[in-house]
This record gives sequence, C-alpha cells and structure tokens, in this order.
Amino acid sequence: MLLGPLLVLLLLGGATSASAHAALESTDPGDGSVLGRAPDRVTLTFSESVGLRDDSFRVLDPGGHRVRTGEAGRAGGRSDTARVDLPADLGEGTYTVAWRVVSADSHPASGAFTFSVGKPSAAASAPVDAGPSEDPLTALLHKTARYLAYLAAALLIGVAAFVALCRPPDTTGLRRPLAAGWWTLLGTTLALLVLRAPYEAGTGPADALDADALAGTLTGRPGVLLLARLALLAPVALLLTRTARDGRHRSPWATATGSVLAVALALTWSAGEHASAGLQVPLAMTSFVLHLLATAVWLGGLVALLTTLRTTPDAATAARFSRVALTSVTVLVVTGVYQSWRGLGSWPALTGTTYGRLLLAKVALVAVTLTAAAVSRRWTASLSVAAAPARQEERQRDRDRDRERQRNLDRQRNMEREPIPAGAPPAPQPSAPDSTNAEPPTPGPPTPVPPPLCDPPTTPGNPPTTPGNPPTTPGDPPTTPGAPSTATDALRRGLRRSVLVEAVVAAVVLMITTVLTSTVPGRAADEAARSAPAGGVLPASVTDVPFDLGDSARGTVQITLDTGRTGDNAVQAVVFGPDGALAAVPELRLSFTLPDKDVGPIEAHLVDRGGYWSANTLTLPLPGTWTMRTTVRVSEIDQVTESRRIRIER
Repeated sequence: MLLGPLLVLLLLGGATSASAHAALESTDPGDGSVLGRAPDRVTLTFSESVGLRDDSFRVLDPGGHRVRTGEAGRAGGRSDTARVDLPADLGEGTYTVAWRVVSADSHPASGAFTFSVGKPSAAASAPVDAGPSEDPLTALLHKTARYLAYLAAALLIGVAAFVALCRPPDTTGLRRPLAAGWWTLLGTTLALLVLRAPYEAGTGPADALDADALAGTLTGRPGVLLLARLALLAPVALLLTRTARDGRHRSPWATATGSVLAVALALTWSAGEHASAGLQVPLAMTSFVLHLLATAVWLGGLVALLTTLRTTPDAATAARFSRVALTSVTVLVVTGVYQSWRGLGSWPALTGTTYGRLLLAKVALVAVTLTAAAVSRRWTASLSVAAAPARQEERQRDRDRDRERQRNLDRQRNMEREPIPAGAPPAPQPSAPDSTNAEPPTPGPPTPVPPPLCDPPTTPGNPPTTPGNPPTTPGDPPTTPGAPSTATDALRRGLRRSVLVEAVVAAVVLMITTVLTSTVPGRAADEAARSAPAGGVLPASVTDVPFDLGDSARGTVQITLDTGRTGDNAVQAVVFGPDGALAAVPELRLSFTLPDKDVGPIEAHLVDRGGYWSANTLTLPLPGTWTMRTTVRVSEIDQVTESRRIRIER
C-alpha cells in the first residue's frame, strides 16, 4: 500500500521546483531600474506575510562581491514586507539582490533582481544567481516525511474512530495498526523538526546536525507547531493505553477526549499549510481540519475494516462503517470544493498551473475511489442480507437462554418460600444448563435407537440414511456442524477485495494531497505572473532610444517600463551622452499610442529626479503593440523626437 505512493512521490518530488508560495508583488528599487543615486535600502512587498531569516538578503556589487548590509527587518511594521539597509558608498554599476524568506504556509520562497546606479554594468545581462532554491535530497526527505506523517495521522485517527463509531466485536487485531500509526507519527514529526532548518536554507541534510540552526527552528512558527504535535502524542498514547487495558473504548469520556485530541492534531497541520495564509483564513483553517479528519476517518477506517474482516468478520460492523464512510465522503466533497476554489482562483489555473493539474489528477482518483466505495456498499448490503437469518437465530438462542434462566430463578424462589418439614431431605436444585460448575452426568448404557419403519430407496445422489442422520434431498450440499456458509464467505471475500482497492487508491490520493500542499497554489501563481518579481518571472521592459545631438554625436535614452503589462506601470528614464556618461537635458517627454485600437496618446508625466526622470504611475489599459514617442529637448530651442514600438502583455 505504501510502495506505489512513495514511487510516485519520488517522481513528482524530483520534478518540482522551489515552493514559492508567497508571491513577490513589488521591489524598491524596481527590477532592472537605473537610478541616478544610490538607494538607502531595499524593500520587498509580498502577497502574504513572510518570515525572515538571518540570510534573507544577499546584495552583490558589480564585481560579484557581497555588500555589507544591515539586519533584515520590516517596512512600516508590515508582516508582508522585507527590508534591508544599504551602505551609503555604493558605486556606479549593476547590483544584484538575492532574497530568501519563509512564506506563511511554512514553505521557503526565494528569488533575485537587479538595479543599477548611474548606468548598467557591462555584464548586467548575465544571469542572476538567486542562491540555492532547495537541495534535492533534503526536499525529497522532507516531502517523504510529510507524506508518512499524513498517512500515520490517518491511520491513528481513523482506526480509533472505527473502534468508537463502528463497535467491532473484537478490537484485539486493531491494536497493531494503532501502535504503528502512533510510532510513525512520532518518528516523522521528529524527522520534520530536524530537517526544517536545511529545508528552509536550501542546504543538504548534513546541516540538520547544526545546533544553532535547530535552536532557530524551535523558536519559529513551523518548529512550534511540530513541538505541539509531539506534545499531543503523549496524551494520545495515554488514552490508547488506558482504553486498551480497561476495555472502555466505547465510553463517552474516551470518545470525547479522543475527538478533542484529533482536532488538536489536525490544527498542527492547518496552522502551517495553505489554509493559514491568503483570504478567509479562519474559514479555510476550519475547512482544512474537517477535510483532514474526514480523510482520516475514511482511510484509517478502511484499514481497520480490512483487519476486522480478516479476523472477526461481522456484517453489522461493515454496515455501520458504510454509513460512517458516506458521511466522511460528504464532508470531503464540500470542503474539497471550497479549498479548490480558494487555491485556484480561476478556471484557467485548473489546466495552466501545476497546482491545477495535480488537482485534476486528485479528482480523477477520488472518482475511482468513490466507485470502489459504491461497490463496497453493495457487497456490504448483500452481506447484511445473507447474515440476517444467522443473526435472528442467534438472537432467538439468546432469548431462549434468558427465558430458561428466568424459569430456573423462579423455581428456586418458589422452593425457598415453601416450608420444609423437619427431617426432610434437601430439595433438589434446579438445573442450570449454562452453569460451569455442573457435574457431568454419570455415563450409563446407551439407549437403543429403533430402526426406521421403512428405509427410503437408495438412488444416485441420495445415499442411504443411517440412524441419527436425516434424509437428504438431491441438490442439498452436505452440511457440517459449525461450518460457515459458502455464500457468506464469497460475499466477505468480495467485500475484502473492494475495500482493499478503495484503501490503495485512497492512499495514492493522500500522496497527491501531500504534493499539493508543497505546490504553489494557482491563485498565488497567477498573482506572481501578474507582478514584477524575479527568479523566472517576466522582467521589466527596458528600451534604448538613440537620438541625434548634432555634429554626428548621438545620445541614448534608456526607458524602463515596470512591469511592461496592462494596468499601472512605473516609468524610469535615464539619458546618456555620446561618451556613455549621464547627461542632463532641459526636458524629457514620453507618450504612448495604440494605433490598432485608436487609443492615445497617453502622456507619462516625467519628473526630473536629479540624474534621472521618472513617473510613478502610467496606466496602459489594453495589451498590444504600442508606439512610444520620446521627445528630448537638447537645448533651449532644439528638440529631437524618436518613436519605438513596444509590446505590452496582458
């Protein structure tokens, strides 16, 4: 059951990139911008709150050497920002900012961007190194531990819920899966706690032995949640031990305590996953808890049902679990639809993002699981019908024994009320057929059995009868006292097979769910695509516009349009002279026209910032090929106008 999901996890785990769940919305300075003077600080703004690390910022100078910066902090006290102060003596050239933070759902996010002071360096077009995104081995170990933790929680909570809700006649065989779930959850939680530091830093598993890194993990939110999970396992073990010793697995106290502990365990996942960030956080966390508990009750209950069917097959237990599973599936569908809407954000994200494609695969497998569950329900109904006569006979025998016991008690009371004459022998005690202290009767000569008046004719398929054996009719199978019904056995085998298929596919669904929690949601991916971050996202639009200065001299205006997409854009323009140095001009104007749609001209109101020109807001409403007209006044009476065609994406 574990081998298939683990193999798929290896394939998917090796194919995924760094989990950047916090989308970078803006940078200050902007990516690719050219500044007239060095900035005092670098500020990043994200789509959700982020956690900072000691190495959240690495600023490299034009020569590739690290710049000494201040400690990472917040901008204006906002948790969705990250800021670092820069030294005041930054020279001319292109600087690289590599950043790494931890998103609110506990997954690391990283990237890089550049800005230039004065003019770009000659090597400004070289690829930006954002540092390590994630170590493949560390990421694989971390994802495997997360999957096994989910599976262990489902086994632990589901089997316990099966005992409390389905009331199997014998729970001895269920102690082993309960113990396996508890120990596996303990081991995987410890592994996640140790691997947390190298997973956030993108380093190898050997860094898990760093005491300082482990101490930092224990003070962060993910580490605190893992410690809370470890603390909850202690009362869980105490409850399981006590109920196993006292046999009070059906008591209201044990059920209530187990329910509270199950919800608390689910919260340790809910507070550290996608539900803890984004929109509607309280509702999302509640939905996540219900989704996880319903999954556990269903998947863990399937394992418990398989164990019960092998040891003490009971149709009533299977029927009760069928009703519990139907309720769990209903909760799964409702919460799953809400979480899908919250994670995707749009229909195109269903096929255009990795998150959406994984979600489609999960939905397909859930459909297969529901088909197997429907088959299991039919087997359960048939088994209940087949076992109904046996249950009626057993109830009738119980009623007969109760009546016989009551008659014996009545005789005894009547005898106690009657006066006993002096010297009379004691009255005989009533027989108790179910008494274990009754002495066996003294063997006597066997009672002769009279022969039958006439023997039935012997025909093929009808063997002669012997004294004490009833005659049989053609077609009746030979009966053996105590032998189970062949039809009932066939129904039980069919139910076991369908439940096994249901459990295996459900385990694969849980594996895909684990991968989904490590994948950028479609909504966040769409926000990242529309913003201007680095690390693989579209950069700002940079256009060089040469212009004539007279006497065969030519200058250049470098225009940066950030983000180069529809909507609000920021414009920065730097004028360079014939020698490549910054040049001062009396006036610089910029306008945009979309001839195909007859839109424009739209003026960009540039302001001289002392070395460069900029406009904070320029709104380009439609995508397409725009004509950008640049007018440079080179003297009090001379000006030059140049046009360039630029592409604006949606």
